Amino acid sequence: MNSVRSIVRQLPRRFLEGRQFHRSASLSQTAGPRPLTEFTDDELMMRETVAKFAKDEIAPVVRKMEKEGKVDDGVLQSLFQNGLMGMEIPEQYGGTGSNFMSTILTVEEVSKVDGAVGALVDIHNTLVNSLIIKVGNEEQKAKYLPNLAQKYPGSFCLTEPGSGSDAFSLKTEAKKDGSDYIINGTKMWISNSDIAGVFLVFANANPSAGYRGITTFFVDRDTPGLSVAKPEDKLGIKASGTCMVHFDNVRVPESNILGEFGHGYKYAAGFLNEGRIGIGAQMIGIAQGCLDATIPYTLERKQFGQDIFSFQGMQHQIAQVVTDLEAARLLVYNAARLVEAKKPFVKEAAMAKLVASETALKVTSKCIDFMGGVGFTTDFPQEKFFRDCKIGTIYEGTSNMQLSTIAKAIRTQYS
Repeated sequence: MNSVRSIVRQLPRRFLEGRQFHRSASLSQTAGPRPLTEFTDDELMMRETVAKFAKDEIAPVVRKMEKEGKVDDGVLQSLFQNGLMGMEIPEQYGGTGSNFMSTILTVEEVSKVDGAVGALVDIHNTLVNSLIIKVGNEEQKAKYLPNLAQKYPGSFCLTEPGSGSDAFSLKTEAKKDGSDYIINGTKMWISNSDIAGVFLVFANANPSAGYRGITTFFVDRDTPGLSVAKPEDKLGIKASGTCMVHFDNVRVPESNILGEFGHGYKYAAGFLNEGRIGIGAQMIGIAQGCLDATIPYTLERKQFGQDIFSFQGMQHQIAQVVTDLEAARLLVYNAARLVEAKKPFVKEAAMAKLVASETALKVTSKCIDFMGGVGFTTDFPQEKFFRDCKIGTIYEGTSNMQLSTIAKAIRTQYS
């Protein structure tokens, strides 16, 4: 099978440089604005390759990973080998140099098969890698990006036991000691932390300045004083490791500061906005995967002498959830294209995550209804899709936080 990495080598330089997206021969002949669901040949090739990869290599071990509560070692290795963990990392650092839409399509396709692996790919690419690519210095990029593209995942350490939606009320501190900083504190609900090789840690290095003292640090997994607790036993995305991470007098050099001192709050807010589009992609992927596993059943299941899809009551319900899902998908794609076009996207990202996560809950719940009694058993995948999508209304900003962001944008628009 062609890997994503081998496909990207065939792409033109304009694509590899991460610009908006090049016009393929087929699209360049189309005058005027293009539909959001129309992709370049490169993006289509990427999506098809990832879909085949997910079907061939992830699908066979989904239940195994669910039971073990971790991503299969073979799957993790294949993600790196196929370039899916370095989607937007430039080729010079061992990545595939893809554009943001390709990352979104990748998360969507992987999530159609397993939302837990989708979470791994999303958070690693849209938060960890993206932050380093955009604010890291050359030495940091050369040190960490090759490993993040080919060797180990990274973790975004922001949330704490006492700071959920209020992410800037952090208690973790980093005190200056000579040319080093000593970090103390605890982070909670940290995705990928069970297998991460490096942690991007948000700690307050100047508490007297409030949130303006929050600074981002690289902390390698083997740094003395860093410990990772056992994974939480969660409702869904069980294979995605979510752990508490403790920092007990963790010493790091000043050179481990990522970006500018005191700009951690800015990075967290800004990159979470981009990451929310990735969560939207994860949610529409989960919902679509659930529909793909359900609609064929409604065409085969016979009641009263005909397949249950033929009943108007079923048709209307199916048509409604498919329409809702398409609307969510368009919001996600639109937000992704805005990112690529370097246009304002904060409101649109919040809308995409809000609608995609709420729609995924509705779609997966309805699919269980369509399946009847068997949909309530673990013999069929609908119940797992249902459990996996619940996290979408919680992490990277709850639905209420998205509504607040949208409302703030509306107020500004009309003020």
